[in-house]
Amino acid sequence: MIKHSFLTLVLALTLFTLYAQDSISPVGVIKNISDDSLLTIVQRQTFRYFWQYAHPVSGLARERDNTVQADYYWDYINEADDVPNLSKGSFGSEACAIGGTGMGILATIVAVNRGWIGRDTALKRLIKMVDFLNTADRYHGIFPHFMNGTTGKTIPFGPLDDGADIVETSYLLMGLLAAKVYFKGSSKAEQYFSHRVQQIWQDANWSWFSKGGQQTLYWHWSPENDFQMNFPVYGYDEALITYIMAASSPTHAISKTLYENSWVKSASWKNGKSYYGYELPLGNFDKGGPLFFEQYTYLGINPEGLTDDHGIDYAKQTRNHTLINRAYCIENPKHYKGYGPNCWGLTAGDSYKGYVAHCPEVDLGVIQPTAALSSFPYTPKYSMQALKHFYYDLGSKIWGPYGFADGFSESKNWYATTHLAIDQGPIVVMIENYRTGLIWHLFMQIPEIQKGLKKLGFSSPHLN
Repeated sequence: MIKHSFLTLVLALTLFTLYAQDSISPVGVIKNISDDSLLTIVQRQTFRYFWQYAHPVSGLARERDNTVQADYYWDYINEADDVPNLSKGSFGSEACAIGGTGMGILATIVAVNRGWIGRDTALKRLIKMVDFLNTADRYHGIFPHFMNGTTGKTIPFGPLDDGADIVETSYLLMGLLAAKVYFKGSSKAEQYFSHRVQQIWQDANWSWFSKGGQQTLYWHWSPENDFQMNFPVYGYDEALITYIMAASSPTHAISKTLYENSWVKSASWKNGKSYYGYELPLGNFDKGGPLFFEQYTYLGINPEGLTDDHGIDYAKQTRNHTLINRAYCIENPKHYKGYGPNCWGLTAGDSYKGYVAHCPEVDLGVIQPTAALSSFPYTPKYSMQALKHFYYDLGSKIWGPYGFADGFSESKNWYATTHLAIDQGPIVVMIENYRTGLIWHLFMQIPEIQKGLKKLGFSSPHLN
């Protein structure tokens, strides 16, 4: 009887352990905890979006946890209100985000490293994802912006955007390559995963997107519309990582000349003005534009000590843009309710008017929690102030099973109930980069990435 009870207990504990590795329970607002515990709670609960809400067939990250019509995004993408022949389709639970999936993969590394999920359990999920991706729609090795999580077929993002998206693909590969380094053991599963990632990496033909050898990279291409989208990737914005990935490719690399002509020499690359006493080296937006410019590339690229042969200090760029954004919210020239030292952060996300690239030039009174929280490496004191306000003061309105809701406006008494992959992912990853530098360390040690950075004229203490 004693032996039977003992075996029953062992079995129960084993099942509990297996279940605990495969499921993460959400928590509510917990009072009187340390700052370190708060960071862990926020990272862990935000990661649930990628773990519990992943697409059940492919494992990819769903774009969002609600359904919207195609034109929900349209003003943001095209900066126009009267685009003809607009698709009236919708983006719902089948729509998986390629870029958001890459961010979710980075978040999965964090989750394994912190023990929230088991290493083998995570690796099984990642293998399912790369197996799916290796049979899904690609165009010269480049994935679309959105993909059906069951079929792998492209979900058009607009009338002409129905094929490849090199920027979203660069975020995906940032995640896959970092995971390849993290899961670099000798087991058959790890070896298999590494091989499948390498296939995707080698197949990505970045040079094709120079439109026949022109000295410009183009964001989109499709077999139906060719390069009619006609959207060059010029700087400065969230796409610096795209040039780094393209220059780092082991099979289809671009030249430094293309990078210089398309990115550096664009009219919008340099800034040099000062706002609120902070000099902004790059970008033509007044007061810097949305904060995701300083987050997406730097999920993997460590800006500390990063400079280029044009004299740009990327630590200064990322930090000062963030400080300018916060200073604008404190100034609050439009007198929105709630703005202040502990409530700041303008970036792209959901609003009461749809999806908007919020920034000082486009300020609707909507705060995106991801803006301040994904800035932890640059402004840890100010980001912690914002985090405590979001969690303790506004938690009853914006804290939920997948972390913080995407946005809120106290002036409009509007609080989103939605979550987006490209906003949730940076919260997990950038808080971890602040705490341990984990993802920066993994990504910056990749030999091809080091070679690509050097090729483009970057210097860093993290390059061999």
